[in-house]
Amino acid sequence: MASASQVEEDLATAVAFMQLAIQQAKIAMDSLEVPVGCVIVEDGKVIASGRNRTTETRNATRHAEMEAIDVLLEQWQRTGISVAQVAEKFSNCILYVTCEPCIMCAAALSILGIKKVYYGCANDKFGGCGSILSLHSGSSEHQFSDEGSQRKGFTCTGGILASEAISLLRSFYEQGNPNAPKPHRQPVHQPGN
Repeated sequence: MASASQVEEDLATAVAFMQLAIQQAKIAMDSLEVPVGCVIVEDGKVIASGRNRTTETRNATRHAEMEAIDVLLEQWQRTGISVAQVAEKFSNCILYVTCEPCIMCAAALSILGIKKVYYGCANDKFGGCGSILSLHSGSSEHQFSDEGSQRKGFTCTGGILASEAISLLRSFYEQGNPNAPKPHRQPVHQPGN
């Protein structure tokens, strides 16, 4: 069991890295994207960062986590490491993300075998780390049919700088999402209007 001082140190470390993820979320918001950001850490050093880029790329899969994962995969492919080495490297990485990974991202993180995830606020609509599904757990409840895609599971801790993450999301949605689809139907006018 971890000592109280170790728990405090771990929390301080998580807060420091989550602040970097919050910076990425602010960059996303400045780019008119839903403000979610992340960093991936290995051996106490940030090795990749990401922010939502779904509108910019016109690709709904370009969530912050997928952006950071792709940065790492590209770096690692350039160095010529094997698939087994990539899996080993992911097993030593920790993700800090401002909002609970969605089902898509949680599944990808589980397949990749990331070690641990810290997130800010819960994702009550699409959360894959406990809010909707628990894809981070190693249970067989939501296994994939392809045997090559076995989930490894990872530990997950939420609530790190949650109020800051919620504040960013609230600000974004209160100003109105300028990239949201426009309604297709015209408002119904009443006679005499």
